[in-house]
Amino acid sequence: MSISIYTDGSAKGNPGKGGYGIVLISKKHRKEISQGFEKTTNNRMELLAVIVALEQIKKSNTVVTVYSDSKYVVDAVEKGWVFSWVKINFKKKKNSDLWKRFLVVYKKHVVNFVWVKGHSNNKENNRCDALAVAAAESENLQKDLWYEKQSNNDPMLF
Repeated sequence: MSISIYTDGSAKGNPGKGGYGIVLISKKHRKEISQGFEKTTNNRMELLAVIVALEQIKKSNTVVTVYSDSKYVVDAVEKGWVFSWVKINFKKKKNSDLWKRFLVVYKKHVVNFVWVKGHSNNKENNRCDALAVAAAESENLQKDLWYEKQSNNDPMLF
C-alpha cells in the first residue's frame, strides 16, 4: 500500500493567522484535513501539515510520498539538515517542537518528499492551498501555544 500526501501552509502576515491544508490519497480513497491558528508562521503551518498528514497513517512502514511546495520542509529532510539538527539538540533552530514531533512520525514510515511549485498547475497542491487559506480565515482558530510562548519570551526568536 502506498499513500500520496499533498500539503500546504498559509499565514496571513508572518506571524499572523495561519492554517494548513492536507489531501491524502490512497487508491480510491481520499481525505481532506485543514485547521487554522490565531497566531503562527507560514513555515510552522507548512511543517505542521506534513506532521498531521503522517499522523493519520495507522499502519507502520507505509510507503508515503509527500508533495509540498515548501522548500523549508522538503530541503530540511531531503538534504539531511534536520538530522544534523538532532545532533545539536536543535540549538538555535526555529520550530524545534514541530521538528521533534515530525521525526517521531517520520520514522514510522518510508517517506519520500517531492517539491512542487506552488500556485501552479498542480491540482492537489492548489486544493491544499485553498484549504489552508480557508482555515486561516475561519472562525474556528486554535492557539499555537508553543509559538506564542516562544515569541512572547523572545520576540527575536522568529
